Amino acid sequence: MRHKFGHKKLNRTSEHRKALIKNMLNSLVKYEQITTTLPKAKVIRPEAEKLITIGKKDTLANTKKLVSKLQNIQTVNKIRKTLSKRYLERKGGYTRIIKAGYRYGDNAPMAIIEFIDRDLEAKRVDKKKNKVEDKNKETTPTQKTA
Repeated sequence: MRHKFGHKKLNRTSEHRKALIKNMLNSLVKYEQITTTLPKAKVIRPEAEKLITIGKKDTLANTKKLVSKLQNIQTVNKIRKTLSKRYLERKGGYTRIIKAGYRYGDNAPMAIIEFIDRDLEAKRVDKKKNKVEDKNKETTPTQKTA
């Protein structure tokens, strides 16, 4: 029984743990799927579910709550405009955790945490669009400084 245990500490100080959770939540919302260790995924899951629930009711107070929690306006806008509309009919259970074996170096249990009905293109947000553009950039002459 875990009576009176508030949260998992993840072997970190409170400041480090808060920053870790905030960064992982931002990544989860941005890419809609991340790979992490199983204990971290289990800590992040209820936090992500709460964010979507807050984002469903689009008020100024809820927007301020999301901004204070995530500190990233692009992530907040994605929650308010995209994710909350996607899960409007769903009453909960917006994420899933899939066990993904063990990490090679330290044998830590790995997991994939993702949104249900996720957008497959969200994983490629930061990827370069065309390789043709990259080749054009490489072939342009560089200026030499004297």
